[in-house]
Amino acid sequence: MTASAPRIDSRLIAALERLDDVTVRIAETNRRLGEVADALGLPRPSYEQVRTIVHELRRLGPRPGPGQVLLDIAFRVRSPTEFGDYLAGTLPSKLSPGR
Repeated sequence: MTASAPRIDSRLIAALERLDDVTVRIAETNRRLGEVADALGLPRPSYEQVRTIVHELRRLGPRPGPGQVLLDIAFRVRSPTEFGDYLAGTLPSKLSPGR
């Protein structure tokens, strides 16, 4: 039996954002995420957790790229400090950190 955690590490959520592909079944994405979790020494998330987060990610859409962040700053949708956050990798995720 494998260990599973009630909360998913933020690194796994970031990996899930990169791994998700609408042409691939969520079960396969879950297997791939499990391999990432093993490589990082983290507990594998449950299939239900992965499924819920994948649906939420798909509902929210993709994260903005650097060009989008700069355009948002130019149109004053974002604060100029958010580009520094983007470069540092600390731009707030679409999902709450408690997931």
